[in-house]
Amino acid sequence: MAFRRLLGPLGVGGPTVDTVLSPGPALPGGALAGEVRLRGGDADFDIEHITLELVAGVGTGHSEGDSGGLLVFDRFTVGGGFRLTEGEVRTVPFDVTLPWETPVTELHGQELGIALGLRTELSVAGAKDKGDLDRLQVTPRPAQEAILEAFGQLGFGFRSADLERGRIGGTGQRLPFYQELELTPPPAYVHAVNEIELTFLAAPAAMEVVLEADKRGGLLSSGDDALARFTVSHEGVAQQDWNTVVDGWVRQLVEHRESYGPDAAYGHDRHERSVPGLGTPAATGAAGGVGSLVAAELVDEVGDFLEGDGNDGNDENGDENDQGNHGDEGDEGDEGDNEEEGAEDI
Repeated sequence: MAFRRLLGPLGVGGPTVDTVLSPGPALPGGALAGEVRLRGGDADFDIEHITLELVAGVGTGHSEGDSGGLLVFDRFTVGGGFRLTEGEVRTVPFDVTLPWETPVTELHGQELGIALGLRTELSVAGAKDKGDLDRLQVTPRPAQEAILEAFGQLGFGFRSADLERGRIGGTGQRLPFYQELELTPPPAYVHAVNEIELTFLAAPAAMEVVLEADKRGGLLSSGDDALARFTVSHEGVAQQDWNTVVDGWVRQLVEHRESYGPDAAYGHDRHERSVPGLGTPAATGAAGGVGSLVAAELVDEVGDFLEGDGNDGNDENGDENDQGNHGDEGDEGDEGDNEEEGAEDI
């Protein structure tokens, strides 16, 4: 990405910035490395802080078709405290750790339609200017990939992915939103469920897998949702028979109205009902293997909000987002958290 001149509080003639990420996708809970390249403007500037913001396109959940806005979900100060002289070129390297619940944006190189980005903010003489905004690519952790592979091997198809505001009760969720992957059932289950929604809530010690099945109604009954939560380790992934494990999860989900993992009670208050994700729904054929989860028709572009600076300078999230990321896990505070973490229009 070319250098971008900061045209907000610093005015014309200010420094330019270009943030360059190390090649390849990152992992949830993994390192994100790169460098911020600065070029001095028409005068000397005191750079107080260089801050990186992780932003996501999150649906508000208020109405079908509402694309929501950009939500800041983590911030890192990676430099500052120096003078950038007129015309000077300076590079500031960084190496930060992504939140473990960072959404997955691709699977085997194919986009899932999730809008995720890294924005660079300069603080100069008390003024903050949001400059570079880059698309962020995140690939599944080994356990996540193994589970998705198993769903594909069992004949499930990928329908869509989205990010939703809110919290899933009874879990260790940290971020004020969660990712849902919507899967279509294979012939063996098509009589029982319309779709299954899959959410990963990863943490350093283990990962929670939350499943919700939209169950079909019968002649004398309406459909309902079946819920389940399971905990898996990040270790020993290659030694597990994931097809058997996942098939057991699905059977438990289909056979019971509400089913729980063996390790904890589960309260579910997640919906604010689903809003369409920022990606286009894919074809839902089930050809076996992971190819049935990622169809060829998946969108090539996540969203053109990452292509320009039109909204960069109007974000009011500020430090409130940073403070809200790792706050109360209780369900009572969810509504307040969401109001604090304002979103800017895409």
